[in-house]
Amino acid sequence: MRQQLVTTSCLAVAVLAGGLLSSTPAAGQTSDGNWTLPRTPDGHPDLQGVWANNNATPLERPEVWSDKATLSEEELAALQVAAQTAVGDGDALFGDQLVLAAIEGIEATSYDPTTGNYNQFWIAERDFTNQTSLVVDPPDGRIPDVTPEARERRREAAAYRRDHPADTYTDRPLPERCVSYGVPRLGAGYNSYYQMFQSANHVVFMNEMIHDARVIPLTGQSHAPDAVRQLHGDSRGRWEGDTLVVETTNYSSDATFRGSSDGLHMVERFTLAGPRTLNYEVTLTDPTVWTRPWTVLIPLMRSDEPMFEYACHEGNIGMDGILAGHRAEEREAASK
Repeated sequence: MRQQLVTTSCLAVAVLAGGLLSSTPAAGQTSDGNWTLPRTPDGHPDLQGVWANNNATPLERPEVWSDKATLSEEELAALQVAAQTAVGDGDALFGDQLVLAAIEGIEATSYDPTTGNYNQFWIAERDFTNQTSLVVDPPDGRIPDVTPEARERRREAAAYRRDHPADTYTDRPLPERCVSYGVPRLGAGYNSYYQMFQSANHVVFMNEMIHDARVIPLTGQSHAPDAVRQLHGDSRGRWEGDTLVVETTNYSSDATFRGSSDGLHMVERFTLAGPRTLNYEVTLTDPTVWTRPWTVLIPLMRSDEPMFEYACHEGNIGMDGILAGHRAEEREAASK
C-alpha cells in the first residue's frame, strides 16, 4: 500500500506539470540487438522512470590515484574484492568511506563511534565504475580551493555550532529537522533514488530523501525576480540536442550546499547513455566560495522498483530530546 500511495503522489505532481508523456518506442533492445534511444511523442529523449545513485566512486580523487582519471579493468576488479573486506559486519559505510577503506586495505571504523550507527544492512549494494572521482573538472578530480572569505565564514560557522549546538531548533541542520537535503544532493547508497516525469512543457525531478519534487518548466520563461529566493533555487530547463539542461539560480541564503552562498549557480545535464544509464552532470559556480567552477559526473542506474516513502520521523520526534538534552547540559554547566 505504501508503494502505491507514493507512486500515486508522484504521478499527481507530474500531472500538475502538464500531463505525462508515454514513450515510443519503449526503452530496451531492438530486434537486431542495438539499443534505440527512447523518445516521447514530442521527439525528445524519454528520461522518465526511477534512477539510482548507488555509485561507490569517491567525490574527490584519493591521493593514491592522483595520476589517473580512470582505473584499468584489473584495478577495478581488485578494488571490488578489497571493498568486500572493508565492509566487515559493522556500521554502515556512507559516502566515500567504503572505497577509502578498501584502498587502505582495512575494515572501516564506525561512522559514529559514540552511539553506533545503522549497520550495513541498510545500505544499498554499491555500483563500481572505473571513475576515480565523481569530480571530473578540474582535471585533478578535486573540489577547487575556497576563497579566503569563504574559509573565514566556515570558521565562524564552525565556532558558532560548537558554542551553540542547540539554543533553538534553528541551530540544527535542515536534513536533521526533516526539511530538506538540498539541491543538488550527491550522496550515494542510502535512499539515493530519483524519479523523473516529463510532459511537453515541464519535467519533474523528485528526490527520495524527504521527497522533494522540483517542477521545472521547459517553456523558455525567465527566472523569478532576484528577490524571490528558495531552498532549492529557481530552475529552468531546455533541450540541447538529446541532453536536458537545467539551470538553477535564486538560492535562499539558508540553502547552503557545501558552504555555498545565495549566489550559487548550478547547471545540470541529463543524458541517456544506454538503456539503463542516465549520465547526470552537475556544474557548480559560486565565485564567493570556490576559486573556479567545478563539475561532477554521476552515472545514475535505472531501477525497476518504485521509490519508497522517506518519512523522516526521527528528526521531528528527536528534536524535543535534542533541545532538552542541551538545556540539561546548560544547567549542569551553570551549577559548576
